[in-house]
Amino acid sequence: MSDTPMLNTVRASFPILSETMNGRPLVFLDSAASAQKPECVIEAMSNAARHCYANIHRGLYEMSEKATQAYEAVRDDVARFLNAADRREIVFTKNSTEAFNLLAHSLGGQLKPGQAVLISELEHHANIVPWLMLRDRVGIELRVAPMNAQGDIDLAAYEALLEDGKVALVSITHMSNVLGTITPVRRLAELAHQYGAKIIVDGSQSAVHRKIDVQALDVDFFAFTGHKLYGPTGVGVLWGRLALLEDMPPFLGGGDMIRTVSFKEATWADVPHRFEAGTPAILEVLGLGAAIRFVESLGRDKIEQHEQDLVAYAEKVFTSLDGVKVLGAPKERGGVFSLVVDGAHPHDLAVLLDQQGIAIRAGQHCAEPLMSCLGVASTARASFAVYTTHDEIDVLAKGIERARALLV
Repeated sequence: MSDTPMLNTVRASFPILSETMNGRPLVFLDSAASAQKPECVIEAMSNAARHCYANIHRGLYEMSEKATQAYEAVRDDVARFLNAADRREIVFTKNSTEAFNLLAHSLGGQLKPGQAVLISELEHHANIVPWLMLRDRVGIELRVAPMNAQGDIDLAAYEALLEDGKVALVSITHMSNVLGTITPVRRLAELAHQYGAKIIVDGSQSAVHRKIDVQALDVDFFAFTGHKLYGPTGVGVLWGRLALLEDMPPFLGGGDMIRTVSFKEATWADVPHRFEAGTPAILEVLGLGAAIRFVESLGRDKIEQHEQDLVAYAEKVFTSLDGVKVLGAPKERGGVFSLVVDGAHPHDLAVLLDQQGIAIRAGQHCAEPLMSCLGVASTARASFAVYTTHDEIDVLAKGIERARALLV
């Protein structure tokens, strides 16, 4: 798909890509933060708001029933997208952050002092802070698996942290939002289960770029967020093995998550509704469904090949630039590059690139501990999507050279 007529058709599906920024054609290279939305997603939400909006699961009138059917059909879309064994394993959340907080509360809350949760140095704050809060609340231990010099998880060190049998939960990223590292989730899961731990996977980045099969990965929980998958903000997904979800108490209390309520007690609805308290993000869930169908229509194997082509090309381009260092050299990289440019603070670089119509991210990328491990305060990050082209990588490279000439 790379720089072919098909890619031009894909790009035409995203209205915003025809916009300009600071009088220049928009080169959007910040999709790891939040991807742009295709027309089908925008239309799905607009049409529902215009023609069939009502609260769900509660009304007996036709419009409510249609809205409920459309909403629940997206649960089937997500189950197919992840190859879940049962649609009841799909829980809609606000985003990945809420999914991890749900797990830290409902699953982690069952842990006892003396047990441990294991994460890695690659994690986003969303997969660090809830476990720190659990540690302080319950008294469990938080362990951190190191990465090696290339930015891959050190598997020997990871296994060593599991060997005493105290780790009850492993919670680890599938793809780093800083280095692009693709972690060997299947092997991580094998080791976790060997030592009696459950494993949770942060798929916020990987679900966009890789075909996900939760059964083949043999993990216990998997979370991703809609706004990175060409869908809207305000909606995410937590997948969990049905038996594990059924054994977990609810996270939030309110409407739709109950079976019965009195002034003496409440009983809980079956999963997944037990974890979906209150009126949900109805339009956003419909937008997520449209995004998933869009991705599937393109072919996930083609999307992955497109990204691999972009990554290989970008590695050649970025490593050839004077004064530019690419952080990390993982065995397998997704479409994320963190760059350090001699003489240029990442924020200054981002501002100068903005003036050229190029959108990148500058900062710590919600991964402050990883920045400390890398020995940097912040980086400039370029991240790719299904609509990214080789030409845009070239534009970025030339933009960096121009910016560096002004700053150095």
